[in-house]
Amino acid sequence: MAPKTAKPIGPTITAQAPCRADLAGGTIDLWPLYLFHPGALTLNFALEVLTTCRITPLQGTRIELRSLDTGHTETFADLAELNANRKPRHLLAACIVRFFAPEQGLRLETDSQSPAGAGISGSSALMIATSAALARFTGRDLEPEKLRVIAQNIEAQIIGVPTGCQDYYPALYGGVNAIHLDPDGIRRAAVPVAPEEIEMRFLLAYTGAPRQSGINNWEVFKTHINGDKHVFRNFDKIVDLARDMHQAFLRHDWEDVARLLREEWKLRRTNAPGITTPLIDKLIAVAQKKGGRAAKVCGAGGGGCILFMVEEGAKEAVSHAVAQAGGRMLSLKVAREGLRVSQRP
Repeated sequence: MAPKTAKPIGPTITAQAPCRADLAGGTIDLWPLYLFHPGALTLNFALEVLTTCRITPLQGTRIELRSLDTGHTETFADLAELNANRKPRHLLAACIVRFFAPEQGLRLETDSQSPAGAGISGSSALMIATSAALARFTGRDLEPEKLRVIAQNIEAQIIGVPTGCQDYYPALYGGVNAIHLDPDGIRRAAVPVAPEEIEMRFLLAYTGAPRQSGINNWEVFKTHINGDKHVFRNFDKIVDLARDMHQAFLRHDWEDVARLLREEWKLRRTNAPGITTPLIDKLIAVAQKKGGRAAKVCGAGGGGCILFMVEEGAKEAVSHAVAQAGGRMLSLKVAREGLRVSQRP
C-alpha cells in the first residue's frame, strides 16, 4: 500500500495549452481520409480557454493523479501498480504516465476551463499539456511535431477510434492555423490575421449538451471508407470550402468568410445523423434574427459549442438572444500563444 503522505521534493512543472474553434475542414484530418481529397486542409484558431497540467516531484515512488475540474483523484504505490490497474478514474493522465514511465514519484494535477464535451478540443489540449509536462519531468526534449504524434496516438488508444490531427496544433502554437494535409506529411502554417479581427466578429456558445466527437467522426469515417458516394462528394466540397476560406482569411474578405461558413455547415450536417440537434438549430435561428451572419457547431457536432459569426455591432444583441434561448455564452478570445511550460521551486 502507498503511504498516506509523500513529501514534495524538487521544482514543480506547469504546462498550459489552449483549446480551439474549428472553422473549416474538420474530420478530413482523420488519416487516411485526406489522402483521398488532394489539397485538403483544416482551418482553426486557438481559444484563450486553457488546459493545465502541474507535476510536483514526490519522495519515493508514489504516483498521485488529480483532476481538479472533475474531482477524480487516485493514488498508486508505484508505476507497476498504476500499470496493473485496467480502469483508472483519471484515464487520460494514467495513459500518458504509462507511456512516459517516470522512475520517480509524482503528483500530477490537471485542470480544464472547457465545459465537458464542448467540442473545442479540451481533451486534446490537455493531452498536449500533460505530455509536455511529463516530457520535461522525465528529461525528454521533444520537438512539437513529436509531441503531437504522441498525444494524438495516446488519445486514439483512450477513445478507441481514430483521431484527427488538427486539434493539437492550436494547443501547440496558438493563433490562427492552416493545417495542410498532404501525402508527404502534415504541415501547419500560421494565418496572418490579427486576433482582434476575429474577436470582433465571432461569438461562442455552449449548448449544455456534451458530445463525443469520436463517435460522430467514427460514423462519418466508416461511411466514407465504405465508399458512400454522397459522403465522398461532400468531403470534396468541404475541402474546396476550406481552401476557399483560407484564401478569404488571407484577403481579409469577411463577406466571403461568412458565406463559406454557412456553406460548410450546410454540407457538414448532411454527413451523418445527429450532427445537429433541435437546440442547435434553434440557437442558430435566433442568432440570425439578431444579426448572426453564419454559424457552425464546433467539433463533430451533436452538442457542445456553436461558433457564431455576427454583423459588426451585433455581438451584444446576438449574445442576449442566444442566452435567452438556452445557450451559455463563453468568452471568445484568441490565444496568442500556444503551449507554455514553466518550472519553479
